[in-house]
Amino acid sequence: MAVRMNLYGKALTPAERWQDAVQKLYPSALPAQKKIGPRAAFLGLCEAGLVKGIAAGEFVSGNRNKDYAVEAVKLLRAGTHKTVTQLWAGVTDGDGTAVHQSQMDVVLALWKNGLIV
Repeated sequence: MAVRMNLYGKALTPAERWQDAVQKLYPSALPAQKKIGPRAAFLGLCEAGLVKGIAAGEFVSGNRNKDYAVEAVKLLRAGTHKTVTQLWAGVTDGDGTAVHQSQMDVVLALWKNGLIV
């Protein structure tokens, strides 16, 4: 939703796009709207210029979730990892202390919808 939204001439940042989408998807679930992991994954992919129709730029700083997302795209391109579980294990090098918080779901949704460039 955040990528494909019709902007009606508005210049929205990726963060504004994300906020608009989660408010529509989870109108009464504030915790779901505020999850940092998925948001940082989306913004990290945008920052790296990997999301179709969104120019690269600086959108999120100092967050490992953006790095996880960018690394997951590399694994998807290599064809070695195809599921959330496989991607998460690959980007965290099997680190059992890192907690998956839907970051890979964001990456896979964009990937499967042809929105990763």
